[in-house]
Amino acid sequence: MPVYEFEGKRPKIGAGCYIYETASIIGDVTIGEKCYIGPGAVVRGDYGTVKIGKRTAIEENVVVHARPGELCKIGSYVTLGHTSTIHNATLDDYCVIGMGAVVSDYAKIGKWAVIGEGAVVTNNTAVEPGKVAVGVPAKAVADVSEDYKLQWTQYKGLYSDLAERRLKMGLKRLKKY
Repeated sequence: MPVYEFEGKRPKIGAGCYIYETASIIGDVTIGEKCYIGPGAVVRGDYGTVKIGKRTAIEENVVVHARPGELCKIGSYVTLGHTSTIHNATLDDYCVIGMGAVVSDYAKIGKWAVIGEGAVVTNNTAVEPGKVAVGVPAKAVADVSEDYKLQWTQYKGLYSDLAERRLKMGLKRLKKY
């Protein structure tokens, strides 16, 4: 498993998590149960602390990192889209961070907030709960609808289910194709 101790700091991984062998989990990192960590993802708690809630999906090539002596906190039932970067920020439960988005230092993303694909949430920016923020720099442009919440609640379950299936069945590396 791609989990690394650094200077006596060991990651704590919750039951039922699936972490791809090409992902890296380093140092002072706590991950809740039934999370999915995709290929190429990097969660670095080498000189800061990273805490991730349960049933969170960290998709392919996501980077999560904290500043020295500080905390990057990601809630439960969060989706971090492919290639997004979360740096020393706080994300409440049920957030959706779009593909390629950046959430920078000291940003606070409220419960059920959505950050659009490619958006940049700059330092010290707060996105209120239930808001959709897009653009560079990201600005709130809409409210999250109840239909959207229902749809994403189902999507979020897909990654927890995928983690469970991968743990049970594994992946078979092909020698010839």
